[in-house]
Amino acid sequence: MPPTIGIAGTGRMGTAFARRLIETGHQVRVWNRSADKTAAAVAAGATATDLAGIAACEVIITSLTGPDGVGAVLDGLVDAGIAGKLVIEMSTLLPADAAAFAARADAAGAAFVDCPVGGTVAPALKGQLLGMAGGTEAAFARARPVLDQLCRRVEHLGPAGSGARMKLAVNLPLATYWQTLGESLALLRGAGIAPDMAISLMADSSAGPTVLRNRAQVVVDTLNGTDQPGTFDIAGLAKDLDLALTLAAAQGITLPMAEAARARYAAALEAGLARFDGASLARLSAGE
Repeated sequence: MPPTIGIAGTGRMGTAFARRLIETGHQVRVWNRSADKTAAAVAAGATATDLAGIAACEVIITSLTGPDGVGAVLDGLVDAGIAGKLVIEMSTLLPADAAAFAARADAAGAAFVDCPVGGTVAPALKGQLLGMAGGTEAAFARARPVLDQLCRRVEHLGPAGSGARMKLAVNLPLATYWQTLGESLALLRGAGIAPDMAISLMADSSAGPTVLRNRAQVVVDTLNGTDQPGTFDIAGLAKDLDLALTLAAAQGITLPMAEAARARYAAALEAGLARFDGASLARLSAGE
């Protein structure tokens, strides 16, 4: 029988995890600091509970905004007792934070895997995420049957923190891409080439990444003046960009393109574009 899974954090991704795991035959319990945000997961068949109820589950998934939230929830779980349980941390964090949380879980007698994922709500609902896992071999072996329900591919990359490091490396080109797309479009300013034609050709070229091919219409609509709500929005991209730059600075690495993009993200946030798609950053860059 599949293990009962507890999910702490029912934002967009936590709710998508719950829906997918219910669909694949798991009993799921959910908790969120704002209790009303569990409603969509409950409607899909999950049971709302408190942190003690999550701690009682065989497998616990945390999907939260940042290290402060993860730390507070982990403290609550440890206080409730998680000896023998498996914690799968799926937030995007600095490697050092993930490693520290792993040590905290280990001290409480729990196994721990950090496994941030590539992909947003739609692939999560189809089990088509890309999983990047860190932890011991034994912990990963326990986590894999659950992660295989969420991911089209999941790889064990090394000790705790390895998944977090890989996730930042994966997201960095995406964050800088929207800036470079805007600069490319700026070259077309005044040429009379319609946005749909420009994006169609770019998406069909060797320089067209998956995100442009999959979201071409979103980009076109944005360039035509209607910013689109983002599944991975500018606020999220800016947060991950800052994490990547923080990690680079800690390692004495210089990332000049990322540093330049950070200024553009700051301008986008100042312009009120936090919850819109990354294409809004390209629009901002193309229009200057």
